[in-house]
Amino acid sequence: MQKSFIMSWSGGKDSALAYYRAVLEGHMPLALFTMFEEDGTKSRSHGLPIEVMEAQAERMGLPLVIGKASWSGYEKEFIEHLKKFKAQGINMGVYGDIDLQDHLEWVQKVSAEAQIDVHHPLWQEPRKNLLKELVDEGFRAVITVVDTTRLDERFLGREFTHELIDELEAAGIDACGEEGEFHTMIVDGPIFVEPIPVQFGDKVKAGNYGILEVKLHSEE
Repeated sequence: MQKSFIMSWSGGKDSALAYYRAVLEGHMPLALFTMFEEDGTKSRSHGLPIEVMEAQAERMGLPLVIGKASWSGYEKEFIEHLKKFKAQGINMGVYGDIDLQDHLEWVQKVSAEAQIDVHHPLWQEPRKNLLKELVDEGFRAVITVVDTTRLDERFLGREFTHELIDELEAAGIDACGEEGEFHTMIVDGPIFVEPIPVQFGDKVKAGNYGILEVKLHSEE
């Protein structure tokens, strides 16, 4: 049965592939939903600036709806937004989880409170198969955050290719980054009408994390 949905959107590869699959299944996207830091400038999950995520949403022809919260207020804010979506007649939330059981159970719990359905298009598929599909379908995903305790900073700015997948595995890293080893940003792919006009800046350190500065091309 075809349903309208909101996409839990990180701006990265897993949410992009989950969105793509949900649309191919015949479901109707109505909005992207992202949780941001309290000041609304950067996303909680991947630390992407709001203008970059708005540029992604614009090229998908969808509104970007944001929640703003500290980690302590995150769940309450998330549920309130799900309830609003449900009140607008949206049937379902789509999520990019692959095999993290704790997060699946959290999503199911908050969705039950809002009485909205849940769909996980990638759930329990082999991680490497998903990455190959991502590359083969023409998505361009760039590594923008690394946990430097587990992955070398030199991987910042690298675009996903079959070769990169092999390199990550050779380094002893899950190439999907499902355990938080790294985060990505989707800069192009079949879900966009045109590439995201993004430019990557300096590499900065924040605790154990190496972060690649991401911003939109300024129009002269």
